[in-house]
Amino acid sequence: MESEILMKRIWFWQRLKEDPRARNLLAHAWIAGVLLLLFTSAAVWTHYAGAAAPCAASDQAYTVVSGGTLGSIAARYTTNWQQLASYNHLANPSLIYANQTICIPGQTSSTTNQGTSPAQGSANLFPYPQCTWWANERYHELHGIYAPWTTQSNAWQWTDRAYQFGWHVSSSPVAGSIIDLQPWVQGAYGLGHVAVVEQVLSSGDVIASTMNWGANPTQVTDVQFSPGPGVTFLWA
Repeated sequence: MESEILMKRIWFWQRLKEDPRARNLLAHAWIAGVLLLLFTSAAVWTHYAGAAAPCAASDQAYTVVSGGTLGSIAARYTTNWQQLASYNHLANPSLIYANQTICIPGQTSSTTNQGTSPAQGSANLFPYPQCTWWANERYHELHGIYAPWTTQSNAWQWTDRAYQFGWHVSSSPVAGSIIDLQPWVQGAYGLGHVAVVEQVLSSGDVIASTMNWGANPTQVTDVQFSPGPGVTFLWA
C-alpha cells in the first residue's frame, strides 16, 4: 500500500514538471496563500496594536471584564460602539477580550453611576479567609462601610459590581480604596484578587493589605501593586 502511494506521488511530480500550466497554477496558489496569511496577520496586528495604545489624559481607561461587549461598554458611558471602535482603532469591533483597555474619549479618570448614591452593605458575608472577606472587612474598618454586593462577586467581578451599585471606579490609585486585579494580572489567579490600598507610593505604585496571597493564605500581608491594564480602584 505504501509503495503504491509512493508511486502515485512520483507520477504526480513528474507530470507537474512536464506540464508548465500545472506549475503556474501551483505557483499562483502558493502566492495567494502567502498573501492571505499576510493580510490576516496585518488585521490581527492592527486590532491588538490599536487596543494597546495608551489613553489620553482626559480619557477614561476602561478594563474589559470577561463577557463584556463594546455595546455594553458604550451604553455605560452614554456613547455608541461605533465611536468606541473608531476611537480605539479596532479592526473588528466584535473582538474584544478580558483585560483589554478601552479608551473612553473625554471622560474623567473616575466615574459613578449618574444620579445614584453609592449603596452600602450591612455585614461582611464573604467567606473567611478569602481576599474578598479581607477587602470588605478592612474597608469597613477604614470607612464604616461594607460592600453591598454578595452575588456574582468573585474578585474579578467587583469592578462591574461597583459600577452597578454606584461606587467610584478609577484607574488611578486612592489611599483607602479597594484595588481590583483581573485574572492573571500581577500574580492574581483565575478569580482575580482584591485588596485595600494602605499607601500610595511616590512612584504611583501602591502598598495594599490582603489575605489569601502567597505562602500564608490566612495571614494579612502587605503587597506592592502597580496601576495599569487589568487594575481598577473602587470606593464608595
